[in-house]
Amino acid sequence: MSLSTRVIAALGAVVVIGAGTVGLSIAHASSEGKPNEPKATLVVGRSSMAAGPACYNDGKPLDEAAQAKCQKDAQKALQEGTLPSSDVKIGDRIGVGVAPEVAEKGWFAFTDGGQQQRATLASTRTGSTFSGLLPASGLLASTKKTQVTVVEANEKTGDIIGVWYFQLNNEDAVGEQQQPATQQSQ
Repeated sequence: MSLSTRVIAALGAVVVIGAGTVGLSIAHASSEGKPNEPKATLVVGRSSMAAGPACYNDGKPLDEAAQAKCQKDAQKALQEGTLPSSDVKIGDRIGVGVAPEVAEKGWFAFTDGGQQQRATLASTRTGSTFSGLLPASGLLASTKKTQVTVVEANEKTGDIIGVWYFQLNNEDAVGEQQQPATQQSQ
């Protein structure tokens, strides 16, 4: 018994559609069950970068041990230069943005620079997703690297929900510049 060309074409179409459906189902299933991690955005001048949180517990509060580990890991990453980073000059303006779901609960942002060794980018706020642009001169540490910290905090309970870190590389900093390579004697 031989199959007609139409039957073969129909079976081929079913196989292709079935394979496409299975592929789509696998792609959909692989994204299911993963926590939705909101992003924070660092704006420097006319450029921006977004990053996921360094510490996040699927929208649940971070306990004190998790917060301490998060801070320790961030300091290590800052020293190693592995935080999401952006070059900045004293004349630039800096801002921070958060996802609407973060703004809904509440957030604040600061740097480890400025005159008091901590400069506020955004005081505790809800509803607003952007800090506005502030002069870099008042936000930068006197060293080459300045850490930016963005914190999602439930304004009603005070619980810390997520923490993002960025690194600003101060192109105008003095003192921590690379040493010139020494010439080898001939």
